[in-house]
Amino acid sequence: MMEQTHLLDAYRQCELCPNYCRVDRSNKKTGRCGETDEVRVAWSGLHRGEEPPVTGKNGSGMIFFCGCPLHCAYCQNHQISGGIYGGDPSIGVVVTVEELATLMLSLQDFGAANINLVTGTHFIPSIVAAIEQARIRGLELQIVWNTSGFESKEGLKLIDPYVDLYLIDVKTLDEKVAKTFCGLPAYSASILPVMEFLKKRHPKVVELEDGSLQGLLVRHLLFPGTIDATKEFLKYFAKELKDSAYLSLMVQFVPPLNDVVFPEITEDDYDELIALMDTLEIEDGFVQELSENISWIPDFSQDIPFPKGFADVLPFFLELKHR
Repeated sequence: MMEQTHLLDAYRQCELCPNYCRVDRSNKKTGRCGETDEVRVAWSGLHRGEEPPVTGKNGSGMIFFCGCPLHCAYCQNHQISGGIYGGDPSIGVVVTVEELATLMLSLQDFGAANINLVTGTHFIPSIVAAIEQARIRGLELQIVWNTSGFESKEGLKLIDPYVDLYLIDVKTLDEKVAKTFCGLPAYSASILPVMEFLKKRHPKVVELEDGSLQGLLVRHLLFPGTIDATKEFLKYFAKELKDSAYLSLMVQFVPPLNDVVFPEITEDDYDELIALMDTLEIEDGFVQELSENISWIPDFSQDIPFPKGFADVLPFFLELKHR
């Protein structure tokens, strides 16, 4: 267990992500993530749209954090992450470490399958302190670390001892694709040492009796017109991660404001990817159906940002939001 004061020192010359801004966020300064050391939570509640082992029986206990160190060009969470669409500064509740711990415990009481921390990279010190406090106060749920994969080793070393399942993106290994869709060309290079670090720490996925997983669940979304890059990713996954991770391949790309028209993936393209996965013997994981047509673009200005029936807001979060 780390002392809270020592943990929060990591904000003073921030190196929590590969941007290495090294600004003093404890002095109200911000780096690329757009956040100071004050933790801002955009939404918390049960969500039933994750992969089955993450969703569980009642839903995953989500905590969405404001800000992001990456800023993908077409982020579905653009209202809270920023990027080319900007963000909505009115969205987000400032919480203390104690309140963040209470959010976790309230999700447990609400029937959550786990604590699912979404884009928390830039708040790692506060999150670690909150998990430690919540454990002392009775938190027993697994911790899911749900991020873009744009992590620094410094940040990962702090959070790793507390993570049961990494729900982590490998968006692309192609620099041109990263420049277009991820906001930073450097993403394609930065993700490789991240996955190497995690593979060493978590060499095998463990399936628990309740259907949940421990270890690595890697997400990859096919971006429009980049099927060759996705093929290269699948080859990389088969060579480097197949024995250490489950794969979640997603094929539904939706611009958040529908302001850009992209070519849709065809049945032939989809079948080609499935055939390649079979050839590469990638068997463990999940593949999004091409026919699914639910729009997952959330509206975080609402108490329930997601499609009807897919989420329940946490009452304690509403208390914080409307205090």
